[in-house]
Amino acid sequence: MFYVSVNDALTAAEHFCGFNTTKLYAVWESMRQRCNNPNSKPYPHYGGRGIVMCQEWDDFQNFYNWALSSDYKEGLSIDRIDNDGNYCPENCQWMTVSENASKGSRRV
Repeated sequence: MFYVSVNDALTAAEHFCGFNTTKLYAVWESMRQRCNNPNSKPYPHYGGRGIVMCQEWDDFQNFYNWALSSDYKEGLSIDRIDNDGNYCPENCQWMTVSENASKGSRRV
């Protein structure tokens, strides 16, 4: 039996479907970088604090489906409801960039 790693399969699927050129894909990839890549500039504020992206969203299609069912529209940014919580369906919502920035300025 032939096995393909999740990452290899996902890369092939993304390329085939053209997802890697969408804004939503860029949001997803940015989350992955912030949480998983110690060389990413924002990593200390995310992965460095223990914030992770849920396993379900390792598959872009799952994230994509959640985003569309959660009223994603172009121009919105992903927001974690609990700033110390993970990126997962239960803790994420969509906001405008200005709403998200305003929310950040209210944190203590």
